[in-house]
Parts: sequence; C-alpha cells; structure tokens
Amino acid sequence: MHHILVVEDNFDILAVMQDLLEGDGYRVSLANNGYEGLQAFDREVPDLIISDLMMPRLDGFGLLEAVRAQTRGAGVPFLFLSARTDTAMTTRARSLGADDYLFKPFAPEDLLIAVRSKLDRRRTLQLFDTRSAHLQTVTMLANTIEARESYTRGHVDRVQKYALALAQALGWNAEALAICAFGAILHDIGKIQVPRRILNKRRPLTHSEWVLLRRHPEIGARMLQGIDHLHDAIPYVLCHHERWDGRGYPARLIGRTVPSEGRLLAIVDSFDAMTSDRPYRRALGLERALAEIQRGANAQFDPVMVEAFLGLDFAALDVH
Repeated sequence: MHHILVVEDNFDILAVMQDLLEGDGYRVSLANNGYEGLQAFDREVPDLIISDLMMPRLDGFGLLEAVRAQTRGAGVPFLFLSARTDTAMTTRARSLGADDYLFKPFAPEDLLIAVRSKLDRRRTLQLFDTRSAHLQTVTMLANTIEARESYTRGHVDRVQKYALALAQALGWNAEALAICAFGAILHDIGKIQVPRRILNKRRPLTHSEWVLLRRHPEIGARMLQGIDHLHDAIPYVLCHHERWDGRGYPARLIGRTVPSEGRLLAIVDSFDAMTSDRPYRRALGLERALAEIQRGANAQFDPVMVEAFLGLDFAALDVH
C-alpha cells in the first residue's frame, strides 16, 4: 500500500483529502504545517508528498527544499496545492523540484489522477534503477566467468545484443525484454564450476570431460534458484542447449516443450559461436553462418524464431 504524506493548514481540506485518498486505497499521514510535515518525513519516508504552498512556521517551498536536501528525499514525488496561480510561484516550485501543481479548488478526480500519475512514474523509475544496478552486478560476474575461457572474449555482450534484437523482432513486451537482458548475460554462469583445463582445451574433449561441461546449465540454474530478482532468467540458463528435435541437453525437451527463452538463446548462442574464432576452427562469415542457422530450422532450432532471426539487420547491430 502506497504511503502519502499530506501537509495542509486548512483542517477541512485536510479531512476531505484524507477521505479521498484512503478511499482510493492509500495509507495517509497528516501534518498541519511544513514543520510538522518535515517531522513526519523524518519518521517515515512516504511514497508521495502533497503539500499546501502557503503555511505557517514552514511554507511549502521550505518543506520542499528541506526534503530535497536529504539523500532519501531526492526521488520522492512532490505535489503542490495552492490558491495562487501566478507564474512566478509555479516557476519557483518547479525550479525547486516540484513534480506537479494543482490549483485550489480542484476536482477530486483531478487530485486522484495526479496522485496515480506520480506514483506510477516513481514505481517505473525505482524498477529501472533496481534493474540497472542488478544488471551491472551480473555483467561483472559474467565477464569474470567469461575470462576463464581464452577464446570467448566479448561473447556475453554479443549474445545479449543478438538476443534482445531477436526478442524485439518477435514482439516481446518490455518485461520480457528486461528478463532477456539478464538471461543472455547469465546463460553460461554454470561454467564457473567447469575446470579451466576443459574450457580451454584445444583438442577434442573426452567423454568424461563432455559430461562435466554439459552440467553447466543445471549448475547455473541451481545457482539462481534462491535469487528472487533473477529467478525469471533461469529458463535461459537451463535450456539454451535444448534442441527443437529433442536431442539437446540437459532434459532432451522437444519442440515447444522447450521454453521460448531457451529456444531463443539456442539460436543466438550458436550463431555467435559460429561467427567467432575458436581453438579448433576459424570464424564463419556472416552469410555462411546464417545459412547454417537456416539449415538447423526444425532440427536444432525453432523454425519461427529462425525466420525472425534471419530478418535481423546485422549491420546495425555492430557487434563484431
């Protein structure tokens, strides 16, 4: 439940606003002037502050400045209420960091619309900031793992770009794209438990070495199980070596029983492997690699996703 702090010296208006906001499902704290409002803010940071402009002891401008001066108050939305409509007042309010301005008298629906808008924007910004921080962390982790393989430098970045481009071409929504960004970065995280001698071996792997290497999807999935904000990325990690024809690993899933995340990453991961130098062969050219992807449709790869992948503008991706 969102918490809103309302600061207003008119008790009648304060009571009406409390009824409106609580009726719309918000938790409301009240203050009768800017000084009391600042004390309430110090006790608990709200999700939104609604404040009158002209008040005794500390006016709305002073309250806004005091809130913005604190690190924890820098991102709290601030909605001003005032009977004064002159441009100088609104300009000053916005210059101090006010998010919106409602003039008295205002219609109840105008207040509720403004509140919902500010809270939605705050939620979006918080989600972006949180994901951005997580993304930086997992990128550093993935780069550390990637450094254990002498021939895969840049693999994570390229796979992420290919994956996001393909997901966009398939019409995936913003939430799915955000998860895709994490999944593409983390898809090989399980290789952290594969010995370096196997990852960097220039001769063909023995059977026992292949068994160890093929455990990395399951190892990676287990590593992410207890991390709530990465849980949705698990299908990328666990299923990127499954095949459309059921001959992949670790579970030999077939067709659409392979999660769409795994089907997508199987294409882009294979494509990057083909177009990168490896100890046992030189990189394939773009046209030959695309021909190999097309040849793998209905066998190794989802044919619908292959068609979308072949339609990408690879020159615009600029990954090599």
